[in-house]
Amino acid sequence: MAVKVGMVSLGCPKNQVDAEILLAKLREKGYQIHTDSGTCDVVIVNTCGFIESAKQESIENILEFVTLKKEGRIKVICVTGCLAERYQEEMAKEIPEADVILGIGSNDEICDAIERALAGEKVRRFGPKEALSLEGDRILSNLPFFAYVKIAEGCDNRCTYCAIPMIRGRYRSREMDNIVAEAAHLAAHGVTELNLVAQDTTRYGMDLYGKPMLPELLRRLAKIENLHWIRILYTYPDWITDELLQVMAEEEKIVKYLDIPLQHCNEKVLREMNRRGDQKSLAALMEKIRAKVPGIVLRTTLIAGFPGETEEQFEELCQFVQQMRFERLGCFPYSAEEGTPAGERADQVEPEVRQRRADIIMELQIGVMEQYNQELIGSDLEVVVEGYDRYASSYFGRSAADAPDIDGKVFFSSKRKLALGQYLTIHVDDVLDYDLIGSAL
Repeated sequence: MAVKVGMVSLGCPKNQVDAEILLAKLREKGYQIHTDSGTCDVVIVNTCGFIESAKQESIENILEFVTLKKEGRIKVICVTGCLAERYQEEMAKEIPEADVILGIGSNDEICDAIERALAGEKVRRFGPKEALSLEGDRILSNLPFFAYVKIAEGCDNRCTYCAIPMIRGRYRSREMDNIVAEAAHLAAHGVTELNLVAQDTTRYGMDLYGKPMLPELLRRLAKIENLHWIRILYTYPDWITDELLQVMAEEEKIVKYLDIPLQHCNEKVLREMNRRGDQKSLAALMEKIRAKVPGIVLRTTLIAGFPGETEEQFEELCQFVQQMRFERLGCFPYSAEEGTPAGERADQVEPEVRQRRADIIMELQIGVMEQYNQELIGSDLEVVVEGYDRYASSYFGRSAADAPDIDGKVFFSSKRKLALGQYLTIHVDDVLDYDLIGSAL
């Protein structure tokens, strides 16, 4: 009888891609992949270790399965991902009930590790980070019409608050031909929306080709038949070039949406984050992007309460948010991460102050979003169908201005039956919080 395997994958889409490659390896070896992890023989928790709240969520998930294992409902618990990579000794010591702990460099050994664990062994393996496979067969774990495509791994930016280089290693781009081949394969199997991810997508190609190659990659992807939307996530402001903006403006398949995590706008705070720029230069960049790509939707993320952040610097950030009027924005309280330069600073802002500042930014953004959404009433939008809500008697989906699992939804009525993944035009009739209400045309 085949062994049943379930997986809980936490954290970012980059981690999700790793999880999907792991699942494909297991299926190839004859394991049965099930969506209900609580009823499986083997459970894999693919962890996130980026910030404190994510680490806590990962640990809570592991402990939940430890309880099920003690009850005899699960045979093997396997821990993979960033938390396993970052806290190798601590994980083995603090959660001895975990039968398998694999660092990211040992992901290719998942089948052997589980086989040994089923035979009663405890497996702890931590290969070099560079051994993490950048590609491979995948079992998509989201709606079947969209996929994340990881174009690079690791990071060289060395922001002082970030543990990613410690966890994931140096920046490594994938070969362009391999990315294009994967995208073509996905498109041939029903995927119409690609979301490109890396820790910094705009740096793509620097290590392999000696210059940023994201524009060239986008042009090649745009030629693939059956693709409808191509979205770029996690761009770095320093590498947003005129060439990139020109490609975005010219290629219809590339959605007019750009995710640019700015983190702050004050020059001193940015310098202490090991990032460049100031309020004036960042405002000029946003203005240039909007001029060169008309109608673009800009998303950013910010950090409130970075060590040493004064009330004046925070006030500058508030003014920046109101001035820039980002269509999409998230603000997070600073998380002091072990081993990072910022985490070791003595001038930490009190946790409650960090949270209060993040809440204030999000309150300001609610006002910006409300005005933006109100201005959409009466307009027509292209939407992809994601499902039907029986309780609301309404279809729901996303516009090109909404990234999967991050941004809002569009709820809409239709007189005809619609299919999952279908693209259609809806008329916006109303707004409900962050979401739009409309009717199919």
